[in-house]
Order: sequence, then C-alpha cells, then structure tokens
Amino acid sequence: MSEVEQTAESMNSELRTLFEADQAERQHHPSAGTPEYRELRERDAQRRQRVTELIAQGALNVAEDYYHAALIFQHGESVEDIWKAHTLASTSAQLGFGQGKWLAAAALDRWLMYQSKPQKYGTQFVPDGKRWRIWDVDPTTTDADRAEWDVPPLEEQLKRAEDMTRQDPQQPPMDDAPWWLKEALKRWAEDENAPA
Repeated sequence: MSEVEQTAESMNSELRTLFEADQAERQHHPSAGTPEYRELRERDAQRRQRVTELIAQGALNVAEDYYHAALIFQHGESVEDIWKAHTLASTSAQLGFGQGKWLAAAALDRWLMYQSKPQKYGTQFVPDGKRWRIWDVDPTTTDADRAEWDVPPLEEQLKRAEDMTRQDPQQPPMDDAPWWLKEALKRWAEDENAPA
C-alpha cells in the first residue's frame, strides 16, 4: 500500500465530510447580515462543536485531519476559535501537510485582526465600504518571512485586493460589522481626511 493510500485510509472520514460541507457552503457565500448568512454561521457553529468532540475523542490521526479541523475553526467567530485554527494548522504543517503552513499564517493573521492588531503576513482582506483592502500589516514582516509560510509577497496581496474590488464592488459598511472593523473604518476615514 502506498503512502497516499495509507493516508487516505487513516484519514478521519467524518472530519473530511465536515470539511467538504464547510467548503461547499462557501462556493456561493451569502451576504453578511442576511438570513442565509445567519443560517450559515449556525451551521459553522455546529461543525465546530462536532470537531471539538472529535478532538476530545482523539480522532485526529494524520496531518490532513488537523488541516480539516483547522479550516473549520478558521471560520469561527471568536479569538479562541481562531487561535484553535492556528494551533491545528501549525500541527498539520509540522506533520508535513504543505497547505497547513499557509493556513497557520492566515489563522494567526485573523487572530490578530480580531483583536484590532496589525496582522503579521497580510493574508486577511476586509471591506471598507468602498473597496477591499488588506487589513493593517506589521511593517517589520518581510516577503522572506511570508515565503517561509507560503504567503505571497505583499505587493501580490495588494494586487489581489484590487482584483477583489473589481470583481465584488463594496456597499457601504454594515451596521452589524464586528467592533474591530468599525474601529478600523473610523481610523482609516480619519487617515484619508487628514491634511497632507
């Protein structure tokens, strides 16, 4: 039996099914604030609860299991959920699953963003009511640091934000945006209106 066959055989099938459901729902992501969006967030919470139970049962066997669990937690709503995504993705990367590196970086960035802190790598994009933009980035992080975690150079990420804006023009910010985004929107507006 090949290594790929052994991995597929030992991978947790329920966890993979939860992961596939999470990803399928994001093919046609509902707009925030809609009833469909609230229903999606409820299903996300149910998936996280089941993954928590699987972790407690010791059901994560291979690197891909940790990756699948991490991505489900990456769609969480709390800093605790996102930190769990980071630790699970880091374990996946340590066990040799390549995609785990990028997810570990993205989860760390989201964890920082959810605390209104600058992200390290530049993986997180947010709407500002006019366009998509990269959440504030720690200026001490280099493109070499990004490459180590399979994150594209910052210039590529900036171009991606421009592409996202062209493909998905923004509406004015929602009243129910999270506190950290509302705080940033005020700060960015003040920066734009400051005298040169």
